[in-house]
Amino acid sequence: MTPISVFIIAKNEADRIPVVIRAVRDWVDEVIVIDSGSSDDTVAVSESLGARVVFNAWRGYGPQKVFGESLCRNRWLLNLDADEEVSPQLGAEIRALFEQGEPACTAYTLPILPLYPFQQSGHPWTAFHHPVRLYRRDKAGFKDELVHDSVVVHEGPVGHLKGMVLHRSFRSLAHHVDKVNGYSSAQAEVLAARGRDPGLLALLLVPALAFFKQYVLRREFVNGVDGIVVSHMYAFQRFIRLAKTREKRRLMRQGK
Repeated sequence: MTPISVFIIAKNEADRIPVVIRAVRDWVDEVIVIDSGSSDDTVAVSESLGARVVFNAWRGYGPQKVFGESLCRNRWLLNLDADEEVSPQLGAEIRALFEQGEPACTAYTLPILPLYPFQQSGHPWTAFHHPVRLYRRDKAGFKDELVHDSVVVHEGPVGHLKGMVLHRSFRSLAHHVDKVNGYSSAQAEVLAARGRDPGLLALLLVPALAFFKQYVLRREFVNGVDGIVVSHMYAFQRFIRLAKTREKRRLMRQGK
């Protein structure tokens, strides 16, 4: 077994978490699921697949992942979400890192390939996000922030892996809207507390620029009509975050 601890935060993911666990359980030392109160079979399904499940009440993305790190017994950690899957290519690449002993870098970025249910396969050009997910816990770790759950590397070089993490973030477009609704509310709370107050220009320009960013700069155009749908959803996501921030600031001024 590769001396890696995989930890996954989850809630009501019984239908999707088997994919992420099965992709790694045969070659990593341990798989831990941090459940925040699932009402479905997430716990039973995860345990049946060999994962250790620990309950932790939800306090935000960053705190949940910091708690997950504390449960791991290995120095090397691999963080995955319950809607992700390590591709066979990435799995082989990670195992190769450890074949000769300690990897050369402190942490490694992994390209995330987004996939929607209506897409048969994703295009590698759309893997625009490359977060650090594989790292040494003594030299890197997640920030304790409610929304932005990113890894901070405190010491040593960062390497870059080529194999993909397949990210099936949304079960449907309706699920996308539901998820954006909850996530944007949390973001609006943070932005409003920092004094952000979006005005006319932001509300007019940000959605248009977001569509351009997703469709052109993030190369969704390679996915044809699907790329147009995805880009509009991203623009909506950016707009509703600003609209909720504006609403929150006005309520704060009214003492509500």
